Amino acid sequence: MRFYAIGDIHGHLDQLRNAHRLIEEDRGRVRDPDAAVVHTGDLVDRGPDSRGVLEYLISGRATGAPWVVLLGNHDRMFLRFVRDGLAHDPAVRSGKSWLHPVLGGATTLASYGVEAEDGSFEAAIDAARAAVPSDHLAFLAELPLWLETEAHICVHAGIRPGIPLPQQAEEDLLWIRDDFLLETADHGKLVVHGHTALKMPVFYGNRLNIDAGAGYGRPIAPVVVEGRAAWMLTDTGRFPLRAP
Repeated sequence: MRFYAIGDIHGHLDQLRNAHRLIEEDRGRVRDPDAAVVHTGDLVDRGPDSRGVLEYLISGRATGAPWVVLLGNHDRMFLRFVRDGLAHDPAVRSGKSWLHPVLGGATTLASYGVEAEDGSFEAAIDAARAAVPSDHLAFLAELPLWLETEAHICVHAGIRPGIPLPQQAEEDLLWIRDDFLLETADHGKLVVHGHTALKMPVFYGNRLNIDAGAGYGRPIAPVVVEGRAAWMLTDTGRFPLRAP
């Protein structure tokens, strides 16, 4: 089975478009126009055009593009802020609010024309509810937490080892780090994930991390997965990703 995957986008619409361009070029070379494109979440925050990213993905799926979009922790923070008025996620151990520059929520709201500062929550929530289209919130609210194939599990952050996928906690699927990242045993299926930023996608044998650090100013790096093999897509073609 072949599919394409795009890691954390973080509001970078131009980079997302470029990633899809690279995918379309590879589709043409392998003559597989129907292969799915899996986006592993963190669509919003930090980058300049979170609104544009959501509109691009919503529009593409509406036209029948074979795109799968998963929920990321930043997407959930955005949704909870606007829909539920929650400024803090308990999983953020520092206690920082979603509007803190480190998390990037204010940048997301700015893409909707809303000025917000960390600490000014009530006014920002009211302004966000007036500015964010209802279809954007509905889109985020309906995003799945994972995609499973015969040989793969696609998820935002990772999985808790040894726990069946239907029994995984949402907090782990969106936030887990060391308990998953330090596990070297095979998970039965290759886990394709983002959430932990690197300089480029890295294949570890039991998992493939595709967060290339767009949230920190680095380019989105799309990948193609065929069974247990994976390649990063570049302007010069496929670059093989091999386990150490």
